[in-house]
Amino acid sequence: MIIIVNIFAITSAVLYFTGKVAPLAFLLSSTLWFSLMLAFWFVLPIIIYRKAATFKDRFRVSFEEQHMFLENERGSRSWPWKDFSSFVESTSFFHLYFNSRSFFLIPKSAFPKEDLHAVRKLLREKIRK
Repeated sequence: MIIIVNIFAITSAVLYFTGKVAPLAFLLSSTLWFSLMLAFWFVLPIIIYRKAATFKDRFRVSFEEQHMFLENERGSRSWPWKDFSSFVESTSFFHLYFNSRSFFLIPKSAFPKEDLHAVRKLLREKIRK
């Protein structure tokens, strides 16, 4: 959806600058594009995160020799390392994949800066691609 909206915005800008679209039409389409981008990037995530109880919980993750352990005030769960098929590191998260459609996010901010290298090393050892 975002790709289609951006293609529409680029197309309308090109048509405006070539003189094939009136300024009012370009202004309306630009306003529509800006509104949709605000909704997708800011409004929808805020609404979703505010309603979901999962995003309000405080979690503690620990990595052990045989499994990864996750707990909060309501309970705990552990996964053996063999349950994870791969992991990907992004700018702010470690993505631990169970399969191509299911993954688990661990924010890097949960670890002290000096421990990030050790976490990377552990994930490479335990989760073989």
